[in-house]
Formats: sequence, structure tokens, C-alpha cells
Amino acid sequence: MSELLSLRDHFLISMPHLSDPHFSQTLTYICDHSEYGAMGIIINRPAGLLVHDLFTHIDIDYSQVAIAPTPVYNGGPVHEDRGFVLHRSTLRPWISCHPITSDISLTTSMDILEALALGEGPKEFLVALATPVGAGQLEQEIRDNVWLSCQANSDILFRLPAEERLQAAANTLGVNLHLMTSHAGHA
Repeated sequence: MSELLSLRDHFLISMPHLSDPHFSQTLTYICDHSEYGAMGIIINRPAGLLVHDLFTHIDIDYSQVAIAPTPVYNGGPVHEDRGFVLHRSTLRPWISCHPITSDISLTTSMDILEALALGEGPKEFLVALATPVGAGQLEQEIRDNVWLSCQANSDILFRLPAEERLQAAANTLGVNLHLMTSHAGHA
């Protein structure tokens, strides 16, 4: 796949007519996109679980550091037992870290969670449960007008409250999602 066609480091904005309950009204950050498929994380749907709850569940002691109530995100409908930490890139090496851009990385190893529990991890991060998408699926959905795409913005990704992210990403395209119809069509 040509780098020009890749949606890596882009947001996918769900169109109002998308009725799939897993993806309706979602903003997805694309971490990887190639001829083999795509990997994205829904970044505006908290899972009803906080990071310190996750630490308790996986038996990581976080008692030495005051942790702000940070949500874990329901990053996708499948493989909800696979955790990911999307974060600002750091000089510290992580066991399983995949750079997305020079500024943003995706880490899947426990060492980053342990560092976060000690207050030694990245300052800007998002913990999510996510899923890969099969080859060609994303491209077909874009052709079917299911998604709008735009270049990702790290302020939206890490600094805005979850409930503001979807419209903020649409605003970068000059789109007001509230004014769009919930019916699909082709001109």
C-alpha cells in the first residue's frame, strides 16, 4: 500500500447513519493501516472502568502514586481482553512498543502499565481495549460512506474530554455532525 493511501495517524469519524452499535457515534484513531488490514482504537467511548480499576484487576500496586480518575476506553467490539496504551512517545524503551508517528506510540506490554502505576509512565496516554480490522474492510466502508477521515490531532486525542472528541475532529473538516442526515446515499 502506498504511504499516500494509508490512514495511519488519521481519525475516522463515524457518519450519522452508521447504525452498528459498536461504531455508531465513534471517533477512531488509526494506529496502523496496510494491505494486511487496519488497527484502530475508538477514543471517545469510555468502558465504564478506570485505569486504577484495571491496575487492581491485573494486580498492579498503584498505592505509591495518586492517580487521577482516568477512564479505560472501549476501543473496539472484539478481543476486549487485549489492552493497548496509546501515548506520547518517550525516550524510555518499552518491551512491546510500536511508533505510529515521531510523537505517538502504541504499547502493549505490561511494563508501561507498571510504570504508569508508579507515576513513571508517559504523562499523556489513553488505555483502551481494541481490535484489528481485516484487510480491505476499512476501504470498503469508506467507499460505502460509513466514515469520514481526517489527519489526527494529538490535542483532540489526549487533551479533550471523550464526549467532545467526535465533534472536534469533525470541526477540523468544517463539518457539523448535528446538521448531517442519518440516511446514507450516493450522489
